[in-house]
Amino acid sequence: MIERHAQHTVSRRQFLKAGAAGALAAALGRCCSRAWAAPAQGEIPSYLRGYEELWAKDPRAAALQWFREARFGLFMHYGVYSLLGRGEWVMFREKIHVAEYSKLKDKFTAENFDAEAIADLALAADMRYINITTKHHDGFCLWNTKETDFNSVNSPAKRDLVAELAQACHKRGLGLFLYYSHGRDWRHPHFLGIDELGRTARPHYDEPEPFYAPPEKRDFNKYVEFCKNQIRELLTGYGPIAGIWLDGIGTTRRNPDIYRVPELYAMIRKLQPQCLISYKSGLLGTEDFLAPEHKFQEKTEKPVEICTTMTPRSWGYDKQYDGQHKSVKDVLGLLAYCEERGFNLLLNTGPLPDGSIDAHDAQVFREVGRILRANDWRRKGVPTIT
Repeated sequence: MIERHAQHTVSRRQFLKAGAAGALAAALGRCCSRAWAAPAQGEIPSYLRGYEELWAKDPRAAALQWFREARFGLFMHYGVYSLLGRGEWVMFREKIHVAEYSKLKDKFTAENFDAEAIADLALAADMRYINITTKHHDGFCLWNTKETDFNSVNSPAKRDLVAELAQACHKRGLGLFLYYSHGRDWRHPHFLGIDELGRTARPHYDEPEPFYAPPEKRDFNKYVEFCKNQIRELLTGYGPIAGIWLDGIGTTRRNPDIYRVPELYAMIRKLQPQCLISYKSGLLGTEDFLAPEHKFQEKTEKPVEICTTMTPRSWGYDKQYDGQHKSVKDVLGLLAYCEERGFNLLLNTGPLPDGSIDAHDAQVFREVGRILRANDWRRKGVPTIT
């Protein structure tokens, strides 16, 4: 929920929680993902309208051309970590055990997460796509996955947030990218990934974590299948997806073979040929675009998307950075940096615990969009303000 819709959105949520309407809303939350089918053969996704001729010849080529011209997108890190207000790595940094961390699910309401308003905000900022964390390293999922009960539909929210955002994007012709933590998982019992320092890429507890499978019973293939099944869910239940945005390259680059990444890429391309694939700065070399953080110096023929965040450091909501978010001038400077190099900018905001967008970020996004449109930036370039 963005601040200008506050009263309307809250009253609507309160109404839906009452009596039979509440029961109906819960049922819709459980089944809404099934209302989304993969695009029919030959059907062009709404975000690719205008690229029909190229789409008819090569859907992936059409998607790549669209992506190069999109230039600006909205990133959102949201999950149960948002409730603590100490960033998305709080489980790892504070060594919170799985059972204790799992209790956050019982407090997750997403009461003011308003997909329609979020999509409107992206349009107001003159963005062309949205990317949301469907599953971050902590394992909490924002959709109606059958692979784990640690998800938003099985929380007090009783909502499939991916389905809601997919519908909002489809209605507005926005591309939807789905972030998925592939190389790191602090919850799955059989995860075995090794980090950059040669340690298991999970919280370094002072005592054993009983939720994890003991070493002699650990089967990493179960984790690989878990990931594959979840990404299949995301590509078969939510309509046309603009891209799968994989994270955790610090572990997968050490041994990509055990993750069966080529097999995963092949499945993605078969299920949705136009769906672009990214794995941060590139894992196999067959990704469609690179998505490094903050800056990029290397030369490449691939499209590049710089991802960075409105706060000085954290991507998920971190209360310590209140009042330190980027300004309109800062954002325009980032866009100018990307424009000069031919890069896209994927700009992140961490929704508040209730799912609402930080009021400062929302105001900055709108003002940036106003300035960009007033200066016809897509033809004349990013304007400079003093």
